[in-house]
Amino acid sequence: MYLPMKSFAEKVRAVARKIPPGKTMTYKQVATKAGNPRAARAVGSIMRANYDPDIPCHRVIRSDGSIGGYNRGGSRQKERLLRSEKVW
Repeated sequence: MYLPMKSFAEKVRAVARKIPPGKTMTYKQVATKAGNPRAARAVGSIMRANYDPDIPCHRVIRSDGSIGGYNRGGSRQKERLLRSEKVW
């Protein structure tokens, strides 16, 4: 029986989808959970290309604790969303 393998992008989106409100993960943590701890930059690219509202890409932040960019309104909007979830 053939079982198709998930792409790295699908794995990243699945990990990000599971980040609960009020919590964050770093790009590196998401990459590690998705199976490639050295792919933090790829996670950033995948999150930047995400427009699915069911994937809370605003909960993925940089390893240094800064929030990074956000494709749906910029870093200020990302900060507002994190503050509304009592993260920031």
